[in-house]
Amino acid sequence: MGINDWVEQERPRERLVRDGAAALSNPELLALLLRVGVPGKNAVELGRDVLQHFGSLHGLFGATLQDFSQVHGLGMAKYAQLQAVMELARRAIGEQLQAGASLSSPDMVKRYLQVKLGGQPHESFVVLFVDVKNRLIVDKELFRGTLTHTSVYPREVVKAALACNAASVMLAHNHPSGVAEPSDADLRLTRSLSQALALVDIRVLDHFVVAGPVVHSFAENGQL
Repeated sequence: MGINDWVEQERPRERLVRDGAAALSNPELLALLLRVGVPGKNAVELGRDVLQHFGSLHGLFGATLQDFSQVHGLGMAKYAQLQAVMELARRAIGEQLQAGASLSSPDMVKRYLQVKLGGQPHESFVVLFVDVKNRLIVDKELFRGTLTHTSVYPREVVKAALACNAASVMLAHNHPSGVAEPSDADLRLTRSLSQALALVDIRVLDHFVVAGPVVHSFAENGQL
């Protein structure tokens, strides 16, 4: 049965307007993004199939165009729509931070990093440069690929921090494997960067490891 054949008050769009987006299930929200289904399946059923195929929203958001197109009914147009929604979410959170919001709340930083790094298929090392009032100046991806003590260069981080006139920094990188627990190499790298930045009077406030929906804070776990 097509969605247009449903009782009007039960249709996802009408329910969203009436009750708010939080009242909808994940397949229903995806249905609004997909707009139409495929022969034999309405948009909600297609949304349910998409989630089953990728295992989670995290898996869906991290899918490549090739992976996305393997699902019947999905293609470049819907992939572009999904990526546009994700980028708008990233920019909305970034605007909030860059408008002067303090980064003193770890939860705010975690939400930002989940959107920015959570779905990436490769490892990225990002530094958030912060002013004396804990406001974000800018964030930059400084390194990409497998992160080790030798591939992340402390001098490059120090140079970038000085160029931004940062008072403090927050470090972050993702684990595409889905395991948020920091490795021994992560711990050694954090110590090395903290020591290098301390020489120019710049503090490392925290280091976050993003693994899908989970964000591990070094500061909260006594590892900084």
